[in-house]
Amino acid sequence: MSSRRVAVVTGGTAGVGRATVRELARRGWDVAVLARGPAGLRGAVHDVEAAGGRGLAVPTDVADLSQVEAAADRVESELGPIELWVNVAFAGSLRYFWDTDPDVYRRTTDVTYLGQVHGTRVALSRMRPRDRGTIVQVGSALSFRGIPLQAAYCGAKHAVKGFTESVITELKHTGSAVRVCMVQLPAVNTVQFDWNDSEFDRHPRPVAPVFQPELAARAIRFLADHPRRNMWVGISTAYTVLGNRLAPWFLDWYLAKNGVGGQLTDDPGPRYGSNVFTPRDAAADRGAHGMFGDEAHRRDPWSWMSMHRGALAAVSLTAAAGFIAALRSRRR
Repeated sequence: MSSRRVAVVTGGTAGVGRATVRELARRGWDVAVLARGPAGLRGAVHDVEAAGGRGLAVPTDVADLSQVEAAADRVESELGPIELWVNVAFAGSLRYFWDTDPDVYRRTTDVTYLGQVHGTRVALSRMRPRDRGTIVQVGSALSFRGIPLQAAYCGAKHAVKGFTESVITELKHTGSAVRVCMVQLPAVNTVQFDWNDSEFDRHPRPVAPVFQPELAARAIRFLADHPRRNMWVGISTAYTVLGNRLAPWFLDWYLAKNGVGGQLTDDPGPRYGSNVFTPRDAAADRGAHGMFGDEAHRRDPWSWMSMHRGALAAVSLTAAAGFIAALRSRRR
C-alpha cells in the first residue's frame, strides 16, 4: 500500500482539472481522475505516474450519481481511502439564453451543478464515518456575478455556492472534522474555449485578464493542505466580487456594453465541437492549456497574499507594535 495520500479530481483530463492532477501528483498525492474522454484519461494518468505516483483513470459522467458512486468504490478498492475530493468538471455554452437549447441548458446544469452535488455526496459518505477529509469545490467569479452568454454556467455556479454554504453549516453543526472549501477562479487559459457550445463564428475566448491553469491548481493544492471556507484566485476575481457587492448596477451597464465582445476573438483557433454531450478528448489528449498562452499570467499578487495571509498579518502586527513603541518613546 502506498504511503501517498489519495485524491480524486473530477474533470481531471483538461484545463484546471488537468493542471490540478499534475500539481497534486508532484506534491505527493496518488490521483484518481474521473472524466469521460479516454485519451484525456490516459494522458492524465501518465502525468501522475511520471511524477512518481499511482494514477487511476475511471471513465465517469459526473451527472450520473450511480457512476460517481461506482467510481469512488473503485478508487478506494485500488488506491485506498479518499482524503481529498476536488470537484472541477463542468460543461459550458456561449449563447444568448433564449437561443440556448433546453437540453443543452439542462445538461450544463446537470454536469456543472449536480456533478458537484454528486461528488460531495459520495465523498461525504466515505469521509464522515472516518471524520477526516477535504472537499474542494471549484467555483468562479461567476459564482457571484452573472455575465452575458453564460446563463446556464453562471446559474449553476451560483447554485454550487449556495449548496456548499449549506453543507458547511451542517458539518459544523454535527461537529464533523471534514472540511468543505470553495475556490473562486478568474478567466483561465484552457481548452474550454475550443469545445464549448457556441453559436458565434468568432472564436470564444476568456474575459481578460487571463491566467494560466497552474495558478488555479496551486490554490487547490494549497486548500488541500490548509483548508479554509473560501479562497479567491486572481485580482480580477476580487474586483468582480467586490464590485458587484458595491455597484451591481454599474456592472449591469458595463457587461451589457462589453461582455459579449469580450468573450469573442477574431483570432483563429481550433474548434473541436461542443463537449456538452460528447467528450472532445476521446481520441486526442487536449492537455491543460488553451490558445491564449501569450497573454495568460502565471502569477498573481492577490493569490500569493491569500496563501501567505498569516505571515503577512504577523508582519503587519509586528510593524504596528514597533510603530506604537517608537511613538511612545518619542513622547517620553
